[in-house]
Amino acid sequence: MKPVEQGRVWREGVARSDQLAVETPVAFEYNGISHAVMLATPSDLEDFAVGFSLSEGIVARRGDIFGIEVEESVAGITLKVEIAAGDFMRLKERRRSLAGRTGCGLCGTESLDQVLRELTPLPAGEAFPLDALYAGMRALPEQQRLQQATGATHAACRVGRDGAISHVREDVGRHNALDKTLGALAREGIDASGDALIITSRASVEMVQKAVALRVGTLAAVSAPTATAVRLAEKFNLALFGFLRDDRCVGYTAPQPSREVLA
Repeated sequence: MKPVEQGRVWREGVARSDQLAVETPVAFEYNGISHAVMLATPSDLEDFAVGFSLSEGIVARRGDIFGIEVEESVAGITLKVEIAAGDFMRLKERRRSLAGRTGCGLCGTESLDQVLRELTPLPAGEAFPLDALYAGMRALPEQQRLQQATGATHAACRVGRDGAISHVREDVGRHNALDKTLGALAREGIDASGDALIITSRASVEMVQKAVALRVGTLAAVSAPTATAVRLAEKFNLALFGFLRDDRCVGYTAPQPSREVLA
C-alpha cells in the first residue's frame, strides 16, 4: 500500500489530478493478541511498530522486540509484533481496547491511570541551544515530501546540537509521526538524550510522555502546548518549547537555553 494516491479536484473550474495522503487502519498485534488500531499513513511501518511499542511502555527496551511482520489485507494493515514473555505478561495485565484516531491519542483508554503514566524523570542536562532548534526548523520543510505532495501530514524529526536534522518521518497523525521517528532512532541504537525532537503540531500530553519514555530531553513544537503537557514536562524535567517559527519560540520549562551561533 502506497502513502499517496491520485485524486481529482476542481480548481478554477478545471478538473485536475491531485495527490492525496493515504489514511488506513493499522492494527497492532502482540504475540498473536490484538491490542490497538490506529489510523495512519502506511509508510515506515517497522519504525512505527518499534516507536509505538516503546513510547507506550509495551516493551521496556528495543531488545524485547523479537520480530515484526507487516501483513496487508483489504481491511488495512496488521503489524504482528513478537515481544518478550515478561513484557507480554504485563501487557495482558493492563490490556485495553484502544481505537485510535488521527486527532486523538487516547481514544478508547479505559482508566485515568492509563492516561497519565508514571515515568522516570529525565536527568538534568545542558540546555539545548536555540539556534540549533531554529536551524532544524528551517531545514525540516524541505524534507516533508508527503506534506509537499498532499498538504495533509504532520512530521517529526531529531535535531542535533549542531542544527542538523535526521530521521524525518511523516504521518496523517501527529502521534504516529513522532512514534515513527522514535522508532527509527531506537532501531539504529541511537542515544538521542542530548538531542531534541521537533514536531509540526501542538505539544499534547501524549507527545510529552513519548519523548520522556524514549529519554529525549528537549521537545519543540510548531504550535502551542497544552497546560497539562507543560505540567508534565516540568514534572519529568523535559525542556518544552512551542511556537517554533521564524527564529523565535516560547520556552515553557527548563532553564533559559543559550543562543549559540552555529558554524
